[in-house]
Amino acid sequence: MRKVYSRFKVSTEKSAHPTAPAPTARSLGRDGINAVALVIFCQSFQVLTFGGISLFLPLIREDLHMSFSQAGLLSVASTLTYALAQIPSGYLTDRFGPKRLFFIGILGSTLLSLNFGFIHAFWSAMINQTVAGVFRALMFVPGLALVSSWFPPQRRATAMGLYVVGNFSGNILLSLVGPLLVVEFGWRFPFIVFSVAGIGAAFLYLAFGREKPRTAPRQRVAMLDAFQLFKHKIMWICGAIQFIRLGIAVSFNFWLPSLLVADRGLTIQAAGLVVAMSAAFTALSNAFGGYVSDRLRNPPLVIGGSLAVLACTSTLLVLVHPIPVLLVVVAINAIFLQFYFGPLFFVPVEVLGQRIAGMSTGFSNLFANIGSLTFAFSLGVVKDKAGTFTWGFVGISAACIMGVMLTFVLARMRNRALAAQSAPVT
Repeated sequence: MRKVYSRFKVSTEKSAHPTAPAPTARSLGRDGINAVALVIFCQSFQVLTFGGISLFLPLIREDLHMSFSQAGLLSVASTLTYALAQIPSGYLTDRFGPKRLFFIGILGSTLLSLNFGFIHAFWSAMINQTVAGVFRALMFVPGLALVSSWFPPQRRATAMGLYVVGNFSGNILLSLVGPLLVVEFGWRFPFIVFSVAGIGAAFLYLAFGREKPRTAPRQRVAMLDAFQLFKHKIMWICGAIQFIRLGIAVSFNFWLPSLLVADRGLTIQAAGLVVAMSAAFTALSNAFGGYVSDRLRNPPLVIGGSLAVLACTSTLLVLVHPIPVLLVVVAINAIFLQFYFGPLFFVPVEVLGQRIAGMSTGFSNLFANIGSLTFAFSLGVVKDKAGTFTWGFVGISAACIMGVMLTFVLARMRNRALAAQSAPVT
């Protein structure tokens, strides 16, 4: 065990980030707390369309006369444009700052969620989701930059994990309240109600949201800097792990309600409670995973350990049938689903620097979302062809094992890069 751990470890003397206390309310200051809280609050509304579609998918499929493969295409449509817009979004963030982009992203996303509530045809839903992906991209990189900028460099993994708490808190609210609204008013009503609230949140952010005051002029960046990222081997390794990470997360979140309803016989309301429980565990574990990584100063260890657990739980999801045992598996899977989110996004910034942090984040999320659309669509096809989700989730376990192996490679690359940074200049 000691030998395995040592492969991930960077010595204290050569570490780029010395141990520092965890960020506190005092260290962030009132402005920092308010700014971070407002971004996370607004972020919670962007989960509406994706989370709502997955939660109410059995009803939406029946209303719009969709197959499981067509339902998977809805995820593909949104995710493809979201992925392609990641690097441009990162460039615009590094060039012009994140606040305006984040406002445009949240406003556009919630307006399109409102429109989804009035859709009556599959082709209209496809167009809606294709455009929505662009606005979601204008939220992710700027929002991550807004939150992490208020934290000290040695606590950036914690900050990045904290950012997506908004996603899961929104998912919890939707999963608890949405099914109750569906019983009374149908699946369209939750989209309309939550979207109107999200539009209000967007203008609230425009009025009161703040960027952290800069102590130095913003460094010039060019699109050429984005293309230079493709020359770094560590970016390809991080991209491959990101491909697996979001593929696992989206497959679990998008298809879990259908798995519970179609394969386990639960009602929409019961599935909503399970999804809410899952989102709660994921939300709590996100920032904690970043905190553990920062304390250990060892992101690859957190990444590899999380993937190893997910390799086991992904298969158990389709093999376990007693509902109490299944709930335990869902909870464990949810805890580690995004436990390594912050550490994985932090490694490129740690190695390549803050100047191109937006573009390196966009690069990572590009690969992540290619993985998500590949995995999510493939699971829908497997369900249509085999009549069960079993082989799809077994395939996800195999991908997790590949991710663990890639993490050993990432650890060696990171060790060499940080050692080169700390070596004295002669």
